[in-house]
Amino acid sequence: MLSACFEKLDGEPGIARSNMAKPGFILQDFFPGHTFKKPVAMLPHPNTPDLWYIVEQQGKIILMDRRGEILKKSLFANITEFVDASSSESGLLGMAFHPDFENNGYIFLSYTYAGNSEYSLMSTISRFSSPDNGKSLDNKSEKRLLSLNQPYSNHNGGNIAFDHNAYLVIGFGDGGSAGDPDNNGQDTQSFLGKLLRIDVNSPNSYSIPQDNPFIKDKRFRPEIYAWGLRNPWRWSFDKKTGELWLADVGQNKWEEINRINAGENYGWNRMEGNHCYKSKVCESHLFTAPIFEYSHDEGCSVTGGYVYRGSKLADLEGRYVFGDFCSGMIWALESTETGKYQRQLLIESGLNIASFAQGLDGEVYVIHHDGQIFAIKNNKSYK
Repeated sequence: MLSACFEKLDGEPGIARSNMAKPGFILQDFFPGHTFKKPVAMLPHPNTPDLWYIVEQQGKIILMDRRGEILKKSLFANITEFVDASSSESGLLGMAFHPDFENNGYIFLSYTYAGNSEYSLMSTISRFSSPDNGKSLDNKSEKRLLSLNQPYSNHNGGNIAFDHNAYLVIGFGDGGSAGDPDNNGQDTQSFLGKLLRIDVNSPNSYSIPQDNPFIKDKRFRPEIYAWGLRNPWRWSFDKKTGELWLADVGQNKWEEINRINAGENYGWNRMEGNHCYKSKVCESHLFTAPIFEYSHDEGCSVTGGYVYRGSKLADLEGRYVFGDFCSGMIWALESTETGKYQRQLLIESGLNIASFAQGLDGEVYVIHHDGQIFAIKNNKSYK
């Protein structure tokens, strides 16, 4: 069922818009008649744009085939035997196709699993093989590349993606609880509260890219690409420029959007957005400020999206589309002549927006944690 704040457009089944939405944009059910169990991500097949993979938090990946007039739904993978999804932020959290998937069949998954008595939860980045070009996943092929202890049950992050240089980028939260009690965000020997960048084309588990910012600095783990993050739940690369856009979930007051540069410190837990955290005075000049922030008057958990690079919504070209899990707002962010960023409200969806997705063609989709996936459409197309 769609949220109560939606209404059907006359004569167009499966198309919905918010009663409070600004004119111009609507959401359309992308898989009419199909729902999913706690979806957190969706990816297209690297070479077949109408094949989609929906990542369910409990540990399954559903394959949807949109080729032809009839939707086909099948189970691509079930790794629930490996996954610990016992808390609201744990589970199967990320997926990425190797850039050379067509030849090697490698798929990378990010998930949490049960730890030991000291650390009840752990995160892993694992490589699996698909023996049939993306029709199924071989569970026995798993190779764990990187694992770490999670001191608390929340802020697991979990997003993974390959950059334009074919290196795997990994996002981990600060380890959880509240306020980063272990100071992981600022601990340069910890992977928590960081973006990592590794080369998976290695005879070992992985190697370090030679242009990583701290490869020669012994004060840092060489995998670290950026630091001072609280919970980088969802982030993405601009298809055109390769720039990395990251939404960092805030603590009590501020949600933020960052443009990530190699080696920079984004401030947590000294800063929350542009504001000193816990103290009226802090050394804010030491940290990279977000390009945009909003207060908890407008939401409570930012969900990162994508820079729009499609052809169907000309008004959104080059603009960063993102939302909020709590308020269901969907916005577009664009730069101004002064170099600052301004935001436009696109849709008040009423959805729990867990994630966004982007097709090979640059179009953007919205993932509702309650089970539906929507395409962002131009309302003018349906008049």
